[in-house]
Amino acid sequence: MADHPVWYEHIHTCAQTGARLGKVHTPHGTFMTPAFMPVGTQASIKGMSPEEVSGMGAGIMLSNTYHLWLRPGSDIVAKAGGLHKFMNWNGAILTDSGGFQVFSLAKPKDVKEDGVKFSSHIDGRKLFLTPEISMQVQNDLGADIIMAFDECCPYPCDHAYADRSQAKTTRWLERCIEAHKRPDEQALFGIIQGSMYPDLRKKSADAITSFDLPGFAIGGISVGEPKDLFIDMIDCTVPLMPEDKPRYLMGVGTPDYLIEGSCRGVDMFDCVLPTRMGRHGTILTDYGKKIIRDKKFAEDFGPMDPYCDCYACTNFSAAYVRHLIKANEMFGLRLCTYHNIYFLLMLMERIRQAIAEDRLGDFRKEFYERLG
Repeated sequence: MADHPVWYEHIHTCAQTGARLGKVHTPHGTFMTPAFMPVGTQASIKGMSPEEVSGMGAGIMLSNTYHLWLRPGSDIVAKAGGLHKFMNWNGAILTDSGGFQVFSLAKPKDVKEDGVKFSSHIDGRKLFLTPEISMQVQNDLGADIIMAFDECCPYPCDHAYADRSQAKTTRWLERCIEAHKRPDEQALFGIIQGSMYPDLRKKSADAITSFDLPGFAIGGISVGEPKDLFIDMIDCTVPLMPEDKPRYLMGVGTPDYLIEGSCRGVDMFDCVLPTRMGRHGTILTDYGKKIIRDKKFAEDFGPMDPYCDCYACTNFSAAYVRHLIKANEMFGLRLCTYHNIYFLLMLMERIRQAIAEDRLGDFRKEFYERLG
């Protein structure tokens, strides 16, 4: 067992791809990797109960520092006994730092060395978020894994800006380490930045991984760049990350990106995709997306996904779910959301099985063949 509250246990490396099968141990249980983490932005996975998501096999979920800082306030969550008690989730929790939300939601914003001044996306009030405040909020929230406050570059951005940004992210990490008050209970992960520049990715990785942290993340990709560039950035970054610690690729959740990331040795992923798509009446399948609200499903009395054994697909027809959506019945969107989360969790289970059997390369080939 490692010296940190969260630690990685390697089980097997896929002979075809180099993907790794493992476990991440946390104060609130162990989960198998590669793993997809459902996102409960505001301490709730939209439309789902904690028991439902846990019952699907999720061992870890993600909540958002920025949103919980704004409401209800991290002090209230702390008084409730932390996020686990507040939302009745017994598994592991990861909180992001708020950095991505500040740079994607907050407008206008003013990025300085001290931190970021911006206006709340809720009510417009003036706010100031710093590495120290991010750590204080995350210490209050009590997640098992907490993320360093970083600057996420927009895409595209020029080399000089990306270089200044990644250097600032390193300086902010030093401040996060200093401000982190619960290192024996909460694992702080550093985030590698550098935009789409391999030389800056290496520069950032060398600096960030020089700190003895329990895990590391790849940030600043899957922000609108083409897929080949996304893959290039993983290819040049993952080999720079320690082999004995978890590797987290932030904000990734499409099936193809989960497979590509896993093939390259990534252990953890998160994305709002399954819940967001579910709320719009769209589901994920092995054969691509299905827009269940479309008229063509009005008389489809088979399951939404005939190859899925989730609660939604086992018990209800596509026609029924479409009817619920068209009638503005929330149960229809819940069923789509349930299926999507289940689908991604089962995809990760299939990926782990393929790694164990040294056939993830074949699995990837078959996946793309099904998509056509």
